[in-house]
Amino acid sequence: MKFLFNLLVLSFCSVLICHSGLRYTLAKEDEIEDEVVDVENEEVSPEVAQGAEEPENVDVKDTGSVNANLFLLFTKPTFPSLSNIELPAGKQVEFLVGFSNKGSLDFTIETLDASFRFPRDFSYHIQNFTTIQYEKKVKPGYQATLSYSFVPADSFAGRPFGLSINLAYRDEFGTQFYEKVYNDTVNIIEVEEGLDGETFFLYVFLCAGVLLLLVIGQHFLYSVGKKRVGGGSKKNLQLETGTKNKNDIDYDWIPNHLKTFNKSPKVAKNKSPISKARKAKRTAGFDD
Repeated sequence: MKFLFNLLVLSFCSVLICHSGLRYTLAKEDEIEDEVVDVENEEVSPEVAQGAEEPENVDVKDTGSVNANLFLLFTKPTFPSLSNIELPAGKQVEFLVGFSNKGSLDFTIETLDASFRFPRDFSYHIQNFTTIQYEKKVKPGYQATLSYSFVPADSFAGRPFGLSINLAYRDEFGTQFYEKVYNDTVNIIEVEEGLDGETFFLYVFLCAGVLLLLVIGQHFLYSVGKKRVGGGSKKNLQLETGTKNKNDIDYDWIPNHLKTFNKSPKVAKNKSPISKARKAKRTAGFDD
């Protein structure tokens, strides 16, 4: 019992130490993620990387073409409208972009990108996601559907961010368009499902506490019961006096025909025939 009690105490202390260390590590990771801006997925063209200037004869328009219609649909999670969107932190978000060519010229879809922006200043990037290159041609009267997915960082939970989704495409004459498919504020929410590390250690801590209370209660009940049993036996031994006085014997419960044993004559000792014969034999031998 003592060994089990010490083992539970050691387990309880180990759980406390591990839980404290895990919370300290998670807090440090959150601080680091808050300070660092994710720009690893941002793609840079070779010309910009070499310091070369963009050609001046390329006409890039920030607005879309009048002959192209764009549609946006979130598939994971789904939303009935594009207002008040809430995205789960640490979970994959998927959406589809529809492109419809209603003009007479061919369009070529180049890239699709997404990024988180500062909600008060959309020119400031918080997190850039992967830029996907398609190079897909859409003929007049046809439509194309593009799929895209990204994962918001866990440290962004509980904060609003600007979500910017942009599509780059060009027409037959080389005119490039950079149209914003979505450019509005979204809320990043924390998903409370599953069993994370902190919750697991909390459950372990509760189980260890319950086991410790059970052991203490069992030990207490065992000690109390042992004292009661020992006290009762001693009391019985003190009250037991026995039948030291013959006059205190109660014969009322004995039937009357069995009480005659007190009046029966005492049998003399050594009155059996065998003992008499032995005695006569010894006497005869002594006389000879």
